[in-house]
Amino acid sequence: MADLHEDDVVAWSGQQSALLRRRAAGELVNDAELDWPNIAEEIEDVGNEQRNAVEALLTNIMQHRLHIDAWPQAQAVPHWQHEIDGWRVQVRRRLRRSPKLASDMAKELAELYRDAVASTYRVVEGQARPPMPAECPWTLDELLAEEP
Repeated sequence: MADLHEDDVVAWSGQQSALLRRRAAGELVNDAELDWPNIAEEIEDVGNEQRNAVEALLTNIMQHRLHIDAWPQAQAVPHWQHEIDGWRVQVRRRLRRSPKLASDMAKELAELYRDAVASTYRVVEGQARPPMPAECPWTLDELLAEEP
């Protein structure tokens, strides 16, 4: 089983999900056919992928908010705002599906904010970036709220 997981994860996942469905339906399946260590790892990876995606989206939202605050007259402002709007939709959808993830992200904002500051442009249209707030100026709800 572990070899198939390494060689062809798609074939492995199809095989393992079929076995799990049969077992869930009450059929007796050979436990030796179920690759429990890799099943557990893959389930954990699903959660981690969701977390990583939301962290990246929130970092992007904060980065673009910082850009807009730093250079409100920049030609790129409508583009930045459009991207923020799209990312908000994605984050809200993911957080609706996972309330625990919403709670976790609220606790992670300070770290994500530091990442956003570190990756914010230093110069736009010849103008240097003004100082950024030392602490995250937004709550999760504020980051996800619709702009007026």
